Amino acid sequence: MKLTIFLVLLLLTVNSFAQNANNYILGAGDKIEIKVFGQPDLDVTALLGNSGEINYPFLGKVKLVGLNISQVEEIISNGLQPDYLLTPSVYAQVVQYRPFYIHGEVNNPGAYPYQPAMTVNQAIALAGGLTERASVDKIYIFKEQAKEQRIRGSLNSQIAAGDTIKIEQRLF
Repeated sequence: MKLTIFLVLLLLTVNSFAQNANNYILGAGDKIEIKVFGQPDLDVTALLGNSGEINYPFLGKVKLVGLNISQVEEIISNGLQPDYLLTPSVYAQVVQYRPFYIHGEVNNPGAYPYQPAMTVNQAIALAGGLTERASVDKIYIFKEQAKEQRIRGSLNSQIAAGDTIKIEQRLF
């Protein structure tokens, strides 16, 4: 019985991670890896620049910014068939996510590597913790897509790659 419950929970966790990975939208600064089963010459690892394009064998420039991993696999697969391969098996993954940024009342403000499902609390830990003047009630998140709009956050708020977190001072 305990083993069954454990397996169900493990399956739900893996499924949730897979859904998050498929929902992740690629942006400049992400490092992506693309592999085609049985075709090592078509393996590509590339850092997405500001153009959002990579140079892929046979296909030339392919724009990936704004797409999720499933869409990348589909574009590469469709581009390779039927002219180059009959039924290509394409696999893509993000090898390194673009950073998030944190400033304000943290000990070491700056850019840090993002990990899926990261919270503000984890971001603060990477930045060396809060200063003694920090306010946990004045946390703001600026989303990459809308830098002008600030969202009130908490220690448990989830962040995304490219987000900027600002921790303000508390009033004494």
